[in-house]
Amino acid sequence: MHGLSRLGNGVSPPSSPRFRHARNKNTDLSASFTSGNCQVKLQNFAEKLGFMIVSAVYRRRGVLLFAPLLYISGMLLYMGALGFDASRTSGGGTGLDPIGSVYRSPQVFEKLWPLMEAENNGSSNLLTNVWNPKLHQVWKPCIAHTVSQEGFAELPKSNGYLIIEANGGLNQQRLSICDAVAVAGLLNATLVIPIFHLNSVWRDSSKFCDIFDEDFFIYALRNHVKVVRELPKELLLKFDNNISSIVNLRVKAWSSPTYYLLKVLPKLKELGAVRIAPFSNRLAHSVPPNIQGLRCLCNFEALRFSEPIRMLAAKMVDRMVKKSSKTSGRYVSVHIRFEEDMVAFSCCTYDGGEEEKHEMDIARERSWRGKFRRRGRVIRPGANRVDGKCPLTPLEVGMMLRGMGFDNNTSLYVAAGKIYKAEKYMTPLKQMFPRLESKDTLASTEELAPFEGHSSRLAALDYTVCLYSEAFVTTQGGNFPHFLVGHRRYLYEGHAKTIKPDKRKLALLFDSPDIRWNDFKSQLQDMLHHSDTKGVEFKKPSSSLYTFPMPDCMCKHADVKSASGNRRRLV
Repeated sequence: MHGLSRLGNGVSPPSSPRFRHARNKNTDLSASFTSGNCQVKLQNFAEKLGFMIVSAVYRRRGVLLFAPLLYISGMLLYMGALGFDASRTSGGGTGLDPIGSVYRSPQVFEKLWPLMEAENNGSSNLLTNVWNPKLHQVWKPCIAHTVSQEGFAELPKSNGYLIIEANGGLNQQRLSICDAVAVAGLLNATLVIPIFHLNSVWRDSSKFCDIFDEDFFIYALRNHVKVVRELPKELLLKFDNNISSIVNLRVKAWSSPTYYLLKVLPKLKELGAVRIAPFSNRLAHSVPPNIQGLRCLCNFEALRFSEPIRMLAAKMVDRMVKKSSKTSGRYVSVHIRFEEDMVAFSCCTYDGGEEEKHEMDIARERSWRGKFRRRGRVIRPGANRVDGKCPLTPLEVGMMLRGMGFDNNTSLYVAAGKIYKAEKYMTPLKQMFPRLESKDTLASTEELAPFEGHSSRLAALDYTVCLYSEAFVTTQGGNFPHFLVGHRRYLYEGHAKTIKPDKRKLALLFDSPDIRWNDFKSQLQDMLHHSDTKGVEFKKPSSSLYTFPMPDCMCKHADVKSASGNRRRLV
């Protein structure tokens, strides 16, 4: 739910991407009608007819029956799906610019920056009370609730060897590994240490042992699932010493446990070994509790990073804490997805003009050959922005955090890949948060040298520093925040301590150069409060345990004291 808008100065409330118009029986359909700071012109017969139908239905008493239809129609009209020319009548830009079609955040920043400066070096320390303890329940890890702590005294005889291929980046690999553990437990199979596919996007040649602690992984699962580093030589000889000769079962995405028992298990018993490649998202979210427990055990306990990653990550966390002396050792971490490929894939436009367009066209063609040039494909950057699908720029992230109440004394850790035009887009963020750090500032060039060229290992460093921050900010979705949010819930008594902004509201706020500072702050502080109330969430049948570990991996402890200062170091 969206909170009530407190915007003033004629700015339309960003509570919902719909036009609201007064009922007027004498409306001239050939004219334009106005909503907030937008003007919509009905230009063709289809638009006029649609408006007549909606108006007629709205005047009837049965309007409530048609509420869903009205909502969907409003959304479609607003987003431009029916070709409406939604134009601004004020607020900058050149001429009548469709809402969201122009990147106006720099104009908003130019107006609000003097007011932000006036609040610099404030006495209030938001990081000491950013999360309201009255809204929280206390949950504790209790994997033993679904998986016996001791497991089997002796594992039953294996039905064969399971070989899987994990693809994607760090957390996509993590998902594949833990699902493989669950499937191995389901089939009573011996799991071979997963093979990492060299992904064309990530281009990381790291093996399992380069990223995760292989010995600890085998040890932690020893009483539940048998894990081996490689196939026995006699069995490999049966397949001409070539793993590729082992039958590859093409398992559909989100397959049920029943499918594995009926289709995969017979082949496993018959051949002695089966291979499933690729193995990303190959197990359904809803599985029996004991199998779900294996996922919990793998993700939150058995999978820890390799020693070189753990050692450097621990140093980086300690350095970040020391640099956060003005906020009692607490800091904010933010995951910024503003790399060139992310900007290109989003099809959003910023303020780079023709040069930016040319660079994005090249990037799209390089990574997704022809996908964005298919016949009939229409790209609407403005609609993408208003729908909250555009990556937030570092400038927008900074304005959002300052509006929420984090001042220039806040220590900020930025987890990111290579930011697109970093010098241009990072400068205003550093201006708002001079105590800004990243892995490149917390670790020396010599310390980072063994990790360079290995995106998953670098992501593991970011993951760890973000895990121990007082507040984590996610800006674009993806596996990194999904896994991190779940891990933070597991670590912090069920509360994610995560700020997940409403990007549709943000799009309208950043599209309003005339907005007042107090109205801007009011909206963002409401957004922060909403993130706090949504910090404790439970897994639904269709959602991932890796993001929502309750109640499968955690149990409620109503009278346990808050342990915010007693953080278990999992690095």
